[in-house]
This record gives sequence, structure tokens and C-alpha cells, in this order.
Amino acid sequence: MDRMCGFRSTDDYSDKATLMIPSDYQSLICSSTGDNRVFGSDELATALSSEAPPRIRKADDNFSLSVIKSKIACHPLYPRLLQTYIDCQKVGAPMEIASILEEIQQENHVYKRDVTLLSCFGDDPELDEFMETYCDILVKYKTDLARPFDEATTFINKIEMQLQNLCTGPVSATALSDDGAVSSDEELREDDDVAAQDSQQRSNDRDLKDQLLRKFGSHISSLKLEFSKKKKKGKLPREARQALLDWWNVHYKWPYPTVSSVFLIPP
Repeated sequence: MDRMCGFRSTDDYSDKATLMIPSDYQSLICSSTGDNRVFGSDELATALSSEAPPRIRKADDNFSLSVIKSKIACHPLYPRLLQTYIDCQKVGAPMEIASILEEIQQENHVYKRDVTLLSCFGDDPELDEFMETYCDILVKYKTDLARPFDEATTFINKIEMQLQNLCTGPVSATALSDDGAVSSDEELREDDDVAAQDSQQRSNDRDLKDQLLRKFGSHISSLKLEFSKKKKKGKLPREARQALLDWWNVHYKWPYPTVSSVFLIPP
């Protein structure tokens, strides 16, 4: 991730212990109740001092760790470094942890107003460069950490809104047709009218057929029986029987041929 941001890996600058993991949240809650120190003022400075450039750590054999920590804590960029560190910890943290980090952040603002910096830019160029690089790394790291959380939050909010519209919202003014095009309410009403007309037409046809069957059903049955008997006796030529059968299959519900159709029947 750090290489994507254009920096060296964070392993080259800090130990992973400098950032909390979820298992450390409980210890933070417990320790924050009775500890009023500025967040990270000791742990972060210790980690930074161990990662300081070799010239700073080896300039003097008597140069103790506490002096290195003091130089880092008194650097003008230390409040910014502390702020970016807190921002990284807040990404994805539970609500109770986020509230504690907010309080720590306010304490950090008070610290920045009250502290008297003992050093300034230019006193140690190598330390200046180191602090700037570390701040930039934490800023990029925080951005990369927050991106998946932001994308997931946006996706969840979108899905929740769609589900809410489906479950409780009114019928939309527009709807998607089969081919994906948007149809208006007017088009939907026209489709409903056409469907209603088709249904009414089918219902009328069924009623007419039922009436005809009730009125002429007995006659049709007797004619069918008579035609069956004649077929068994074989009095009609084969072509005539076939013509009558074909006609019957088409007109059995209304077996009354027209005059023109009678003349078409072969003798």
C-alpha cells in the first residue's frame, strides 16, 4: 500500500505496534479512564526515536534515548504527526473507541496551544525531513484505510435506500419495461386498457360459444351420430366422406354449410 502512495514501505519507518489493532481497544478504554497524558506522547515518540536517522542516533555515544524522544516531541511537526496518527486509529474503530479518540484529539489541540516548542525548522534538517516523510506516510495510510470503508458505507446506504423504496415507498411514477426502457404512467395505463379490452373480448367469445352449445348442442350430437352411421354403411364415396369430415372438423360447432359450399362437395 505504501509503495502505491509513492513512499517506501511503512515497515521501513515504524513498527506495527505503533498502530492499534482491534484487540487493543479494550486496553485503550481501560487506560484512558485514568491517564491524562497526551495520546502517543510516549509510545509514538519512542517508536519514532528508534526509527530516527542513523546520524541522529549515533552522533554521540552519550546521546540517550530520552534525549532523542525529547527532540522528536519538541519538533514543530510533532503535533501534526500526533494528529495524523490519531486519524489513522479512528478509521473503522467502534463508536466507543471513536469517542475516546475524539477526546484525545481535543487534548491534542490543547497540547498544541500550550506547549512551547524548543526547536524550529532548520535546527536539524535530517530530522525535519524525517518528520515530514513520516507525516506524509501516515496521511497516505489514513486515506488508503478509509477508502474501502467509505465505499462500503456508500454501497450499504444505496442498498438500504433501494430496499426501503421497494418495501415502504409508493409506486414509482416510472417503471422499467421488458427491454429496459422507461415507460411513463400514461403508457402503463394504455397497456392496462388494452389488456382489459382483450380480456373482455375473450369473455364475450366464451359466452357466445356457451349459448350456441346450449341451444344447438342436442342437434349437433344427433347429426354427429347420423354422420357416424352413414360412415359405417359406406354409402358415400371416399372423397365425399373425407370432404364432409374435413368440413365437420372445422364447423362442428356450427354445422350449417352455405349454398356455395354445398356445390363444392363432389358427387
